[in-house]
Amino acid sequence: MLLDHPAISEKERTVPDAVIEAANYGLSLRRQHKRGGTEVGLERALRLSHGEKVSDRDIKVMNAWFARHAVDKRGKFWGHPIKPSAGYIAWAPMGRRCGL
Repeated sequence: MLLDHPAISEKERTVPDAVIEAANYGLSLRRQHKRGGTEVGLERALRLSHGEKVSDRDIKVMNAWFARHAVDKRGKFWGHPIKPSAGYIAWAPMGRRCGL
């Protein structure tokens, strides 16, 4: 079980504008292409897009997710402007402008 304890400051829990923008961009891609990400990822993306503060647990889970899905960047249609891969679409709603 992951514990949610105050390891970071309240300021560090504030979602940066760039993350809010990336989450909104990703949600837009997801709506447009009707794919990419899971229901859990969607819920987290919605919270990020609204600028809700993140918990230690959220940060830990998100970092692990990005580490596991780094391979997505090697997909055939990563970043394709018309036909982006599902992996590309899944990254942005999690708060990372694809490829960062």
